[in-house]
Amino acid sequence: MKEGIYLVNQKRNFYIIWISNFLVAGTATMIMPFLSLYIDTMGDFSDSYVQKWSGFVFGITFVSAFLMSPIWGRIADRFGYKPILIITGFGISFSILLMGFVHSVEAFFLLRLFMGVVTGFIPTSLAFISSQTPKEVAGKTLGTLQMGSVSGTLFGPVLGGFLADSFGFQYTFVITSAVIAFAAILIMVGIRETKNIPASDAHVYSRKTVLSGIIHHRLVFNVMIITALIQIGNFSIQPLLSLYVSGLSDSSQVALLAGITFSAAGVGNLLFARKWGQLGDSIGYEKVLSFLLILAFLFIIPQAFVTELWQLIILRLLFGIAVGGLVPITTALVRRESPIEIQGEMMGYNTSFRFFGNIIGPMLGGIVSGYIGISSVFFVTGALFLLSYLVLTSTRKKPDQDFEKVLLNEEAHQQA
Repeated sequence: MKEGIYLVNQKRNFYIIWISNFLVAGTATMIMPFLSLYIDTMGDFSDSYVQKWSGFVFGITFVSAFLMSPIWGRIADRFGYKPILIITGFGISFSILLMGFVHSVEAFFLLRLFMGVVTGFIPTSLAFISSQTPKEVAGKTLGTLQMGSVSGTLFGPVLGGFLADSFGFQYTFVITSAVIAFAAILIMVGIRETKNIPASDAHVYSRKTVLSGIIHHRLVFNVMIITALIQIGNFSIQPLLSLYVSGLSDSSQVALLAGITFSAAGVGNLLFARKWGQLGDSIGYEKVLSFLLILAFLFIIPQAFVTELWQLIILRLLFGIAVGGLVPITTALVRRESPIEIQGEMMGYNTSFRFFGNIIGPMLGGIVSGYIGISSVFFVTGALFLLSYLVLTSTRKKPDQDFEKVLLNEEAHQQA
């Protein structure tokens, strides 16, 4: 009887988290279509000023989220995941609401900074679902959960642009804030958290010990590096996609065509994320990760040679199919290796590496394209995927390490 109730709660928790992830992920991208336009309404600014602050305002959220994700994960490990989901959900909602009433670029920047501080929702939700999921189906479950985040990321810009055109900038922020508040209320009312009881001999690891353990565990460290490289590969071409598309088409609707091209990768991601996770559960995450890295390399290099837009769209779709499995597989690997006592913190660090990739990707793409050309960005990104494969292959040839033993060794070394 108790087991049946637990399974019902587990399913309900999953559905609520999936919906909430969709809503929260959508807010992270909904501002993209009108970011510069909103800043331009705050004063009589030059184009260069608007472009500069658009970059600052968009990027600062990732910087603060990069720093805060492990902290939220560590707090969740100690006090439970549900309270952190509620705090960060309402925090995001409150920051978005205030964005609709700012009158200066500096205030807007500070609110985007604060939004990054409370953007611990996604890693906490991953850790929460992961803690309730048996290891043998972690890839499938996390792959399905990722579909919520990817769907939000896909539809966020479209919805944001539609709301801004229909209701104006201010009401767009108010409506979005209300939706996120609804997601937080849904978590507060609907989630039933069953806390894992630590073993009697469970250790309380310091942040220094956990960080040192990550660095000295070959597989975990390399997986987190690969996580960053995935995001660098995804984001390096994103700011340049409109320019690349404009060179392939004579149409006046470049923004629309660029949106379709960008969304093609997201569609591929959606279609196969669950399947790759399920395959990883069956034959091993390392095998599937190695295969997907090669696949990503093979599908991104030809994008530099396309002569027609339809060729680029097809290749972006295939590339999306490949990278769609990378996030659930890397997350499942981190979940498999992490002791339950620090699982939230480990998910937080993995998310920090993703945010780091979000920050570095556009910078790298801009620098490379500025010196060598847009096509060269595909070669650099492909080289990163190939490097990731070689590093992972080298790691797999070395003896396995028990992460808990690595942590204990690092703790003893620090106390010596």
